[in-house]
Amino acid sequence: MTPTHTPWIGVDWGTTHRRGYALAADGSCTTEASDDQGALTTRGRHAESLAAWLPTLGASADAADCQVLMSGMVGSAFGWQEAPYVGPGVPLEALPQHLVHISGHAQRYIVPGYCVRDATGQPDVMRGEETQLLGAVAMGLRDGWFVLPGTHSKWVLLRDGRVEQLRTYMTGELFALLSTNGTLAAAAQPAGTEPLWSQAAFADGVAAGAPGALAHQLFACRARVVTGTMPASQALAYLSGLLIGSELQDVLQDLDTSNSSQFHLIGSPALAEAYQVAARQLGSALTLLSPRDVILSGFHYIQTHKA
Repeated sequence: MTPTHTPWIGVDWGTTHRRGYALAADGSCTTEASDDQGALTTRGRHAESLAAWLPTLGASADAADCQVLMSGMVGSAFGWQEAPYVGPGVPLEALPQHLVHISGHAQRYIVPGYCVRDATGQPDVMRGEETQLLGAVAMGLRDGWFVLPGTHSKWVLLRDGRVEQLRTYMTGELFALLSTNGTLAAAAQPAGTEPLWSQAAFADGVAAGAPGALAHQLFACRARVVTGTMPASQALAYLSGLLIGSELQDVLQDLDTSNSSQFHLIGSPALAEAYQVAARQLGSALTLLSPRDVILSGFHYIQTHKA
């Protein structure tokens, strides 16, 4: 691809993967690309990695060619340069005024994440999701609960474009660990048994995922297999339902959801469907927003409001 001048590059740079978007002046995406060069993989060589990747997005590696805006774990302690968290006193729409310029690199910026403390003073943090939430606000969704499922699932309450509450669940990470290591993984995948997706097993897991005592409920998954109550091939579907159900039920009973039974969900189609199915089973609803649409909206907002 022959590099051409691009007004702006937005990069969603996570721990293990990154996705870049070339944006025209009107915010439309002219080119996009993704790879497995996450912030941890490229540790110590972020500048070189980005420069080698920019031509894929139709831009020159020359720093003077375009502005590059990055969000996600690229701003963490193991990222390119640490971008200090902002607090809930900073509205999402003020993020363009809080960008962190990367020292020694012209036109390279990182969007800071948020740190929010609950009533007891317990902190919770997010990086990357703030740009998606800014995009949702720019699309007119200024209030309500937003769930961003993934390795670390985020639940965020917005009030007039401000982050009022934040809670993180290690749902995706727990599923990955438990389904590949330990006694539960061994019970779920005995020799010669292929895991099968069972909607009934998933629903049973959702129903069992009451808040509290998750460690006990997780062992019950293994007990179902070894006693013959559930086929081993259905154990992973049950485990998925159990973890997602536990997360949802904790949110529904413990957080301030009194003013809304409707939630916005920003996630990949497969994961979003699992959350939507579980939410319907529990008497709630999750309205799907496209992750691509909101991240592009967020980048474009910063593109047009950066000082």
